[in-house]
Amino acid sequence: MKIVYIILGAIALIFIIIQIWAVSSRTGIESYPFTIEKTYDNFEIRNYEASLFTSVKINTKDYKEGSTKGFSALGGYIFGANEKNEKISMTSPVTMSLGDTMEVMFMVPKDYDKNDLPKPNQSDIAFKEEPAKRVAAITFGGWADSETT
Repeated sequence: MKIVYIILGAIALIFIIIQIWAVSSRTGIESYPFTIEKTYDNFEIRNYEASLFTSVKINTKDYKEGSTKGFSALGGYIFGANEKNEKISMTSPVTMSLGDTMEVMFMVPKDYDKNDLPKPNQSDIAFKEEPAKRVAAITFGGWADSETT
């Protein structure tokens, strides 16, 4: 019985360490700035600041294909696939819009302006200025997929 308690304690300790690591790894990631105007039971009204984004359009209506290709293209750019081989900090969240095509966007960190950004190696990556906006936001835990989009 003592061995069972030791194993359960070790599992609990590992779980706690993983949770602490997950929370600490998110610190330092710049997020799309917003203020909450009003909170309802299932959603909230948010006001987002005007921001600059890197953007890529994928010719698909399929969520999985579009998000994979879009994230890969933009991830490559921020990990150094650009004219300066410069790494750019990751930001949160990754935004996606669905329609006849899919657009995937990463917010540009605030310490860059459009003229300072290195030119992407991929010609389909563009820079897009998003104006300030007011949106209804629904939050959910876990990962987005074809069923939650």
